[in-house]
Parts: sequence; C-alpha cells; structure tokens
Amino acid sequence: MNKQVKQVIFWVGALIIGAVLGLLHITAIDNICNFIATIFTRLFKFTAVPAIAVSILTTLASLGGNKETGKIFRRTLMYTLLTTLAASTIAAVLFFVIKPEVLSASVYEGVAAEKLANMNSSTFLDYFIQAIPDNILYPFVSGNVLSILIVSFVFGFAISKMQESDKKTAILNVINGFQEMVFKVIGWIIAILPIGIIAFTAQLINEMSAHIAMESIGKYVAVILSGNLIQFFIVLSIFLLIRGINPAKHFKNMIPAILTALFTKSSAATLPVTMDCVENRVKCDKKFSRFILPMCTTINMNGCAAFILVTSLFVMKNGGVQLDLITVITWILISVISAVGNAGVPMGCFFLTLSLMAGKGMPIGVMGVILPIYAVIDMIETAVNIYSDSCVCAMTNKDLKNLVTE
Repeated sequence: MNKQVKQVIFWVGALIIGAVLGLLHITAIDNICNFIATIFTRLFKFTAVPAIAVSILTTLASLGGNKETGKIFRRTLMYTLLTTLAASTIAAVLFFVIKPEVLSASVYEGVAAEKLANMNSSTFLDYFIQAIPDNILYPFVSGNVLSILIVSFVFGFAISKMQESDKKTAILNVINGFQEMVFKVIGWIIAILPIGIIAFTAQLINEMSAHIAMESIGKYVAVILSGNLIQFFIVLSIFLLIRGINPAKHFKNMIPAILTALFTKSSAATLPVTMDCVENRVKCDKKFSRFILPMCTTINMNGCAAFILVTSLFVMKNGGVQLDLITVITWILISVISAVGNAGVPMGCFFLTLSLMAGKGMPIGVMGVILPIYAVIDMIETAVNIYSDSCVCAMTNKDLKNLVTE
C-alpha cells in the first residue's frame, strides 16, 4: 500500500469520525472540536503568510525579470482569465435559466438592513489602496495577501537585479534557508492534519444542523451552487483534458487541499496544503508551483467571480434594474476584474459585492437575507478557487516544463 493510498484512508476515516462526533451533539465534544479546529485554522494562516512571501521571493530572485519569468506569468494570467471568465459566464446563463424570483420588500427590510449597516463604511477602491503598504510590517501583520504579493514581487525582482556578490549570495542563502524551515513546519502540520479534519467535520455538521431559512432565495442558491459544481467538475476538467492532463487523477491528487478549503473557507489559509498536493502528488516543478500558487491565491477566483456576478444580478433585479444583454456582459467583466481583489478583504466576495451594490444605490438589504447561508456558499467557492489554482499550475507546468531547469 503506497503513501497516497494510506493518506486517503486516513482522511476518509477522519471525515467519518468527525461526522459521527458532530451528529452526537455532545456539548463537551463540540467545544473540544471547535477548539482544535480554531488552532488548525490559525496554524494554516500562520504558515500561509511566510509561505507566500518566500515562495515569490526565491522564484523571482532566481529567475528575475528574464523572458522565462514573463512566459510563466503570461501563461498563468491567460489560464486565470479564461477559467474565471468561464465561471462568470456559466453563472450568468444559469441565472436566466433558473430565474431567481424578486423578493418581497418585507423579507429584506428592517433586520436584514441593520445587519449590514456597519459593513458599508468603506468603498470598493479603499481595499485596493490598503494593499499598498506604508511600512514593511503592515502586509505581514494584517495578513493582506495582495499586499504581501506586491512586497514580495518588488523585493524578489530587486534581488534578481543585484550584481553577483557575497551580499547577494548571503541574502539568497537566508531566504532559501527560511523557505526550507517554513516548509518543514508545513510538513509537520500536514502530518497531523487528520486530527484537524475530525474537528473541522464535527464543527461543520453542527453548523449545517442549525436551521437556515432559505426558502425565499432557494433559486438564487441553486444558481450559485450549480454554477460552482459545473465549473468544478466539467469546465475545469475540459481545460485539463485539452492540455493532456487526466482530470480524474488530478482531482484525486488534490482531495486533501479541496477538503481543507471547504473547512477553512480561505484560499490563503489552504495554500500550504495546496502546495503540498501540487508538488508531492501532482508532481509539478517547484519552480512553477511556488510562483504560480501564491499569485493565484489572489488573482484566480473562479468561485468569487460567479458569486459577485449572480449576487449583483439578483440584487439589481430586486432593485428594478432591467437586465439586458449589455448589462449582463458588463457585469460579467466587472465580476472577473473584482474577483482579482478578493484576497485580504474582510468577508471576501460578500463584502466586494456589497460595496458594488451600495455604490449603485441598490437594495443592499437583500444581502442580509443571503448572509445566513453565505458560510456554506463560501465553502464551495473556496474549494472551486483552490482547485482552479491547481489546474492553472498543472497546465502551466505541462506547457512550460522544459523551460526552467533546476
């Protein structure tokens, strides 16, 4: 029995145990599982920040601004835009096929509006401005992924342009040593991850057992979920097949990262597991994975683009906006562009959409009705996002594997 089969058995066993513990509804067990789940979530976030920084730094420092780096970046960006555009377009088609109904104003006025009252203090552009750091510690203290990427790109590119000297060698030795240390810690966390999965599963079962009133927005939810599932199982599989990659094998190799994404609901927090799966199971070259995956954590948001598109159309429909072809195409493009800025923004896609709708004077109280079920939607979105990240990395690795040598 090989290592991968054993790992799958451990993960499935952990899922079953966690589900059983969650269904027991024993307060003491629930509290312990919540405690363990919180620790693992914090550990993922703790390791994600240095992993993003050192991965970008070491790759750019070694490749620099040469044409090889440009080819990797352009190929990554091409696949990112294609997959994200596909996700948003499919969501738009499903919106008009399923046709979510307009809500009665009484459903979203009052309490729903009060829930959102304190969430509309900043504009959409404010969060892009906040990504530009005003001191060296801000990106790492705040955990702003977009800001970390900017700093890492700048310093990595600067190191690559330094003249060969003892100073440059010393800097590279420190960065490479720190990277090795970070990934050693990540390896330890992944080794004990089945314990975390038990806690995450029990916690999830408890959350899903809670009553969620979603009758009035059932069709809206159907659009979101079906769009994400089609993107996950059909669209991304087609992309992989076109590039000569076996989708079933790729999915199997990414199961640990997919499950982690479901539980953490954060692409950045899942990054350590995503990188482990892509490098050790999919067998992508580290020169690609450690450059592409941190970048995709910010710019490759298939699930987020679909959510922004569908939710915006739903809110605008409730606001009396006529959804003609030009309007829909415009919002498909807006959703793709907006999804790029998702990382590091409080409440992710939900807040981005809220900001966009508030700026248009739409009835944002509708989003208060969506809020109770957003946690479940966010789980699915995050799984789609990290799976798409892995697909982009695998396709780029397949295309350019002879480009960069160790």
